Amino acid sequence: MAKDLFHDVVKTALIKDGWQITDDPLFLKVGGVDFFIDLGAEKLLAAERDGEKIAVEIKSFINTSSIADFHLAIGQFINYRVALKAADPERQLFLAVPDITYNTFFQKEFPRMVIKQYQLKLFVYDIENEVIVLWQT
Repeated sequence: MAKDLFHDVVKTALIKDGWQITDDPLFLKVGGVDFFIDLGAEKLLAAERDGEKIAVEIKSFINTSSIADFHLAIGQFINYRVALKAADPERQLFLAVPDITYNTFFQKEFPRMVIKQYQLKLFVYDIENEVIVLWQT
């Protein structure tokens, strides 16, 4: 299993945001299928998110076709969400996307429609500064 180009950037950003990485990758076996979600993390210190558990699927959106990357990301996200509901229902799934992609492609009407319809949770990361700049739940 290959790591996403910005895997370490997102991992660092989560740690800076007060998350403890618990799984790298997060492995689940559901319905006879093995799933490897990029990261599992827990928020231990902040009162607002005390004990919150998340799973993170990281996407770089570096290919020439943003819509092809989007199709892949959404398909994985939906499959992973179903698997998490069965195997670890208290863990929330987030799609991690770079700020450049969020500020361009994700502002178009179609991606916004899909995000709303499928109730996707995502966070936006700054590649250069290795920080999370937006949580969208």
